[in-house]
Amino acid sequence: MRIGYDAKRIFHNNTGLGNYGRDIVRILNTNPAIEHFFLFNTKKSNLEHKVILDKATIVYPKGWFWKVFPSLWRLTGQWKQIISSNVDYYHGLSGEIPIQLKKNGIFKIVTIHDLIFLSHPHYYNFFDRIIYKLKFQYAVNSADHIIAISEQTKNDIVQFLNVDESKISVVYQGCNRVYKQTYTIKEKERTKEKFKLPDEYILNVGTIQERKNALSLVKAIADTDYHLVLVGKEKAYAKKLHQYIAKNNLSNQVFFLKDVGAEELAIIYQNATVFCYPSICEGFGIPIIEALYSNLPVITTKGGCFPEAAGPDSVFINPTNIDSIKAALASLYENPEKRKSMATKGYEYVQRFSDENVADNLLKLYKSIQ
Repeated sequence: MRIGYDAKRIFHNNTGLGNYGRDIVRILNTNPAIEHFFLFNTKKSNLEHKVILDKATIVYPKGWFWKVFPSLWRLTGQWKQIISSNVDYYHGLSGEIPIQLKKNGIFKIVTIHDLIFLSHPHYYNFFDRIIYKLKFQYAVNSADHIIAISEQTKNDIVQFLNVDESKISVVYQGCNRVYKQTYTIKEKERTKEKFKLPDEYILNVGTIQERKNALSLVKAIADTDYHLVLVGKEKAYAKKLHQYIAKNNLSNQVFFLKDVGAEELAIIYQNATVFCYPSICEGFGIPIIEALYSNLPVITTKGGCFPEAAGPDSVFINPTNIDSIKAALASLYENPEKRKSMATKGYEYVQRFSDENVADNLLKLYKSIQ
């Protein structure tokens, strides 16, 4: 089996969509059904060391025009090189398939992670919504099959892009193997000291932007002695958090971390007391999976994709109700045995997102599209 991947995100996104692509290459790399990967990449990247290339060839634009305009190459210029690579499948890993100027015998698959720009359009500007809609609509129409990363995303594809559900399969993703390792007391202490973290803390991981709703979590710890650690890149929305923290004298309780290495983040998970993720909307919510693999009890949002990721033994809250979040935190902080029980059951649940299951489901899908 020879597979071509749209690899821009693999080589140019350090988190999120990049992790998704890198994990797929990693978990399929040792499978005997895979003969070779062709990773179609717009330009050189400093993330190449993160990609397992045992069975892979990185394909760059050929010809001066495509090298000068790599974004155009990704949109319309790839097909000649895709065909010459003699791939069986071309898989767009992030909602896009290059425009096909003429038919060929290559099976096309696209992964849709979320349609938040359609389900919650107020989080996006007008022009981004138009561009995303055109790209995603073309991708789902031209693909032979569509992968949705959750049942919620599958439902959104049917509703917003008018796709027959028989053309869509849900294939869950996993998470980086660093979250599945156990770290020593010495490693945990070193990380704790490096970031000056307290003994107990609530953890939240993800870009600090409006739809992630971290401000509600900050408000929920006001008038408590809880500590909160926020790990993620700060967007403009983060100003609201800093203003609230300053106004309410919470600077000694809230820690902002960014540019944290993968192993350091895994240890920060394992050092935490509770993971709280009151996001408004997601395609799936990978940080929840990371937390469950880290043996952390999880508090997250009712409805949407969140129960799929968090499982039946997590605590679900109304993300816009501060009292709901505060009560959930108190119930876990005051009951260590409940935390332990939730962590054990959550760890059992999260095994469905193991590398083995992800690989098996992907290969079954590839083989079925013939």
